[in-house]
Amino acid sequence: MKLTTVSSLDEIAEADWNALVDSDNPFIQYDFLHALEKHDCLDPWGWQSNHIAVYQDDTLVGASPAYIKTNSYGEFVFDWAWADAYQRNNIDYYPKLVIAVPFTPAYGKRLLTRNGSDEASIRELLIRGTGAIAEKQNLSSAHWLFCTKHEQAELANANMLLRSDIQFHWHNNHYENFDHFLSCLNSKKRKNIRQERNKVLNAGIKVSLIPGDELNEEQWHTLYDFYRITFMKKSGTPTLSLEFFQAMRHRLLAIMAHHENRTVAGAICFTGDNTLYGRHWGCYQNYHSLHFEVCYYAGIQYCIEHNLQRFEPGAQGEHKLARGFMPTRTYSAHWIQHEGFREAIGQHLNHEANAIDDYYQQLMASQPYRCE
Repeated sequence: MKLTTVSSLDEIAEADWNALVDSDNPFIQYDFLHALEKHDCLDPWGWQSNHIAVYQDDTLVGASPAYIKTNSYGEFVFDWAWADAYQRNNIDYYPKLVIAVPFTPAYGKRLLTRNGSDEASIRELLIRGTGAIAEKQNLSSAHWLFCTKHEQAELANANMLLRSDIQFHWHNNHYENFDHFLSCLNSKKRKNIRQERNKVLNAGIKVSLIPGDELNEEQWHTLYDFYRITFMKKSGTPTLSLEFFQAMRHRLLAIMAHHENRTVAGAICFTGDNTLYGRHWGCYQNYHSLHFEVCYYAGIQYCIEHNLQRFEPGAQGEHKLARGFMPTRTYSAHWIQHEGFREAIGQHLNHEANAIDDYYQQLMASQPYRCE
């Protein structure tokens, strides 16, 4: 088997890449990653494609979506303190290598293999080869972000440093409708959700869910305006272009809120075969509980009606727990070239892991369900 790198997905056929990936995760599929490259969403923000590919003869049997980074924006596994420590010691932390999906805090496979191949050997080669590539390209480190639990275990066997965090995901426990879901919550949480939904309804707001393929030009520009407004409030220039979202229309679900014949808020979601992913939200005007309706409750109802099994509404947000989203661990692994910093970061991650474990137990003790 031969391991190599490619600077663009144009160098790999779409069918060959997609033969390695899970159809439930839209973010790891060729069209999503290629659209980021094609519509200028990467280079301006410090993401340089450096995908890792494994070939057996002329057949692509393994790959990892990889990028050389000159900053830590858009990763959601925060290592700014590491970069600052390097800088204080006059050592370059950037560039580094990131094996991840840009701007997307959703877990999924990072060690991609073709079914029917020697998958264990290919994953081992991808792990070993990634470190060798980072050394050869004089990169400070390599980071597998939002990998699967199984992949993290394999990376641990290769002596990578391990890291964990917590998100909040909703799971469909065979709910027949939204009221059935509510009936499984404790009374306080159930009452609160009903009050929040009623406040939106009593304000005269109607919510519609529109597949990306059905959005008209005006709706596209309104939806993108919501994304742009929120991004401008938080961190400046939007990283994803309207053309990128339109290229992904077949995987996109728009949740739009309307008041007095005007669209006042909206959320951008992506759909997998079994999962709904909430990604971006924005509004022209604040209404009580509207964020919860558009970003959480409408998505839960959509999952129930379309028999989707999971709803990932994005990173962070402990307030999601009271609305039915359960704490869920996320995983990453890290290769640090500098021996001294590898030891120091490892010690830091051990302490962090204990804190994450304690936090997870606290959250589980406060879980909102009365029945499972």
